[in-house]
Amino acid sequence: MLDHGQAPSATTEARRPAHPLLRRKPVEQLVAEGGQGEGGSLRRSLTMWQLTMISIGATLGTGIFVVLGEAAPKAGPAVTISFVIAGLTALFSALSYAELAGSVPVSGSSYSYTYATMGELIAWICGWCLVLEYAVSVAAVAVGWGQYLNELLDGTLGFTIPEGLSAPLGEGGWINLPSLVVVLLAMVFLMRGAKESARINTVMVAVKIVTLLLFIGIGFMGIKAGNYAPLAPLGVTGISAAAATLFFSYIGFDAASTAGEEAKNPKKDLPRAIMLSLGIVTVLYCLVALVAVGAMPWQDFEGTEAALAQIMTDVTGHSFWGVVLAAGAVVAIASVVFAVLYGQTRILFAMSRDGLVPKAFAKVDAKTGVPRVNVVIVSLFCGALAAFIPLGELANATSIGTLFAFALVNVAVVILRRTKPDLPRTFKVALFPVTPILGFLACGYMMYSLPVATWVAFGGWMAVGLVVYFVYGMRRSTLATAEK
Repeated sequence: MLDHGQAPSATTEARRPAHPLLRRKPVEQLVAEGGQGEGGSLRRSLTMWQLTMISIGATLGTGIFVVLGEAAPKAGPAVTISFVIAGLTALFSALSYAELAGSVPVSGSSYSYTYATMGELIAWICGWCLVLEYAVSVAAVAVGWGQYLNELLDGTLGFTIPEGLSAPLGEGGWINLPSLVVVLLAMVFLMRGAKESARINTVMVAVKIVTLLLFIGIGFMGIKAGNYAPLAPLGVTGISAAAATLFFSYIGFDAASTAGEEAKNPKKDLPRAIMLSLGIVTVLYCLVALVAVGAMPWQDFEGTEAALAQIMTDVTGHSFWGVVLAAGAVVAIASVVFAVLYGQTRILFAMSRDGLVPKAFAKVDAKTGVPRVNVVIVSLFCGALAAFIPLGELANATSIGTLFAFALVNVAVVILRRTKPDLPRTFKVALFPVTPILGFLACGYMMYSLPVATWVAFGGWMAVGLVVYFVYGMRRSTLATAEK
């Protein structure tokens, strides 16, 4: 029996009777279970630089190589401002992520943070949003990879993959084979181990950064001042709509937080990696957008899926440079698939350990320290999505799911500051509580800017998630079994 003045232990707190929807997992228990899986443990082998590359790898890719073509017709030359707005929205949440990652360095990312602060139901909803963010974005990004692969094949070998093999049913084909291939390649690399995977990712990230710097240098020579006027032809509404679309470009900066149980020094390195990766990505995005709309009239971006390659060709007068950029884009987008797939497997690892999804996702290979069954299941699922299913609004719902998860992280920071004021924090959000409140409001505004069809798709996804939770997770969670 506890003395009246004695604080309850983590186990006592975990087993304290509570409504199933409100039970919380103590921070101490979350941290203590770090790395532990079924049959083995994850290995702490990742440095701060490798963590930063994971976040850059998950972020820098399709957003600038593909989505820019969708955003420029909405905002006009002011698309650079849209990037800044989307980046600021991400920054507010990144600060909250950095504080929580340094305080609760586990693989579950925002799912684990909400489990410790807001209860099991909200944690499940957040985790389900992360499944949407990661799994569906892997499929969507893989589709973008196929587009640039065709661009590269056309420029080098003079042929492209037939539409029947490069588009899913309902979009003129039978299977999107390139998308399936890139997901399966990522799966093979992930099976080798976290340290080996991180090395491969670092090389791919270096290639895409060099590619974008090359575009900035060459594209700068083609800038025409007249292309910047009028700056915002569709007004503030257009800038906001483009910013909401471009937020997809920032999805992934939180990927480092999913490596909390494989980092060598997570409490210090995770916050640094999150902030550094967001800073690098934002600067590159803004420079590329500024050069792109200066080198090509904003109206010409409409319907263009490989705008940067086209600009390189137009500026130089030689198709060679467009081919070079297409090659860089193939590597860049492949690294996004790789890093995002990694993040998804680690989030499901944490959810499985908590009993909310089947235990197979938490089974770790003793030799490699990799949740191999998890990697295979997730890869096959994402590959099938990319290969056979027209993603449509479900892909667009990735942004709204991410924004919802980010909003919860901002709330979690405030709650944890109040419930655990003495918890060691290697990073603290500046101007607390103003910053997380602004982060929450910014996420809400971005969600409001998304179209109705996206909200409908998101609502359908969440309805399915709630059914899964009430049928499976609520009764099988480790906290539920501990109360019996």
